[in-house]
Amino acid sequence: MPLSSHALDGAEQGVARPAVQAEKSDSRSDSKESIAPAEGTTNGHSKFATYSRNFERTLIKYNLEARGVQRVLPHESQALSWRSYFQPFFFWCSINLAAQNVTLGMLGPYIFALSFRDASLCAFFGSLIGSVAVAYVATFGPISGNRTLVFARYTFGWYPTKLLVILQLIVLLGYSMIDLVIAGQILSAVSANGSMSIVVGIVVVAIIGWTISTFGIWVFHTYQRYSYIPQLIVFSILYGVSSHNYDLSTPSHGDSRTIIGSRISFLSITLAAAITYGGGAADYFVYYPVTTPPIALFSITLVSLLCSFTFTYCIGIGLASGIAAIPAYQAAYETSQGALIVAGFTESTSPSNFNTGFGKFLAVVVALGLIGNLTPPTYSSGIDFQVLGKNFQKIPRVVWNSFGVIIYTACALAGRDYLAEIITNFLALMGYWVIIWLAITIEEQFFFRSRFGFSLGIGDKDSRRGWGQTYDWTVWNTPEQLPHGIAAFVAFLIGWAAKLVGGHGADMGNFVGLSWAALVYPPLRWLELRRYGR
Repeated sequence: MPLSSHALDGAEQGVARPAVQAEKSDSRSDSKESIAPAEGTTNGHSKFATYSRNFERTLIKYNLEARGVQRVLPHESQALSWRSYFQPFFFWCSINLAAQNVTLGMLGPYIFALSFRDASLCAFFGSLIGSVAVAYVATFGPISGNRTLVFARYTFGWYPTKLLVILQLIVLLGYSMIDLVIAGQILSAVSANGSMSIVVGIVVVAIIGWTISTFGIWVFHTYQRYSYIPQLIVFSILYGVSSHNYDLSTPSHGDSRTIIGSRISFLSITLAAAITYGGGAADYFVYYPVTTPPIALFSITLVSLLCSFTFTYCIGIGLASGIAAIPAYQAAYETSQGALIVAGFTESTSPSNFNTGFGKFLAVVVALGLIGNLTPPTYSSGIDFQVLGKNFQKIPRVVWNSFGVIIYTACALAGRDYLAEIITNFLALMGYWVIIWLAITIEEQFFFRSRFGFSLGIGDKDSRRGWGQTYDWTVWNTPEQLPHGIAAFVAFLIGWAAKLVGGHGADMGNFVGLSWAALVYPPLRWLELRRYGR
């Protein structure tokens, strides 16, 4: 999604000079936004502030994005073209056609002892629920011009939103860590007798991902527009050469209650993997014009996510289903999940064919494809650090991106031997915050902000109206004009108290948390509005 020259000029305005000046040029902006300076601007002339501004100007000089969390004004957005409608589809495919989702699919048969049919159905419906939520959030990028967790301020207020930011950063850096570990495992498995350590593979992929994500949304979207192509090819080959080894007949293991618990738990993990994109989905479409039809962006995002999730999950489920019957698969999985992907590229299960040159080449392509899954969280982490407050925004996004890469690379090096445990225990839990936040956000929009002319906003050419018209997007950086967030914060804490239930890990946390938060938020919000009026 290359930025137009107009958008690039707007990006320069947002960082090279105070937003108080840039926003005056927008005739559709409320005057309140022109009065309030953007976060990250300074009135003083400290050496650090001067250095930061000079550094950002250098990025702009080379057509790289320097904008951080600052709102993208309507006149700064790019023109809507036919390519703009294809870009979200390619973007989400590039993210999801990655080995990370293949390894997540492996958990169904291997960890939860589900049959191929049960695991595939759970993966599909988990992905569907999570993808609907992500598609909903994505529509607010063009409408508001704000990044995702800036939008969260319109329900949680200024200070409680910081808790969401911290949780989101943990999720972003955690999933990036998983990408690096899987890439390192695959590159190590294809090297001669494992001569290349996982550590080297982790560092190599981290550097490449940092390079793409750090230098702005133009580089980022250009890469994502094409990176799905080799991944689609190699995963199609992987399916073709390995599908005859899939076990399609063995039923799920355990008594009926245990099987039900396993189904719910695996569905919850696939739901969590999808819905965590919701914490940053609007970030990638803020340069789209306000006239972008929300229903179009929603539909394209949903279809792309669902297709790519289902395809990669089913490959992982199939590979794991063959572990019990295929000695080469069993040996590979005992080494790592990444090694099982390498084994899957060998059409014959004979050990002499395990290290075929073409299969190793394809596995390397898969490993490098994880860069497409790595760059979005890396990009969003730099923005989310700035949402923590004005002092954080004085530091350029590029610096925060680099800081995030250092953190998740160090974590990947430390946790490279515990991939399955990290996925099943830690990151599934962290997905809870997104579904609770979305429940509160949806109720805020439809119960408290849809009274004055709710519509899909299709074809609206005058302002950021229609879908989300009752939000005042110009006060995104004005704490005293945002909600206090008391109702949302209390509802969030109640939802977060959801526990894991079931005999064999029936993870009901997503559903219980959503239900409780949705139940208590409306009356709490009504009381908050009665007391404070905002």
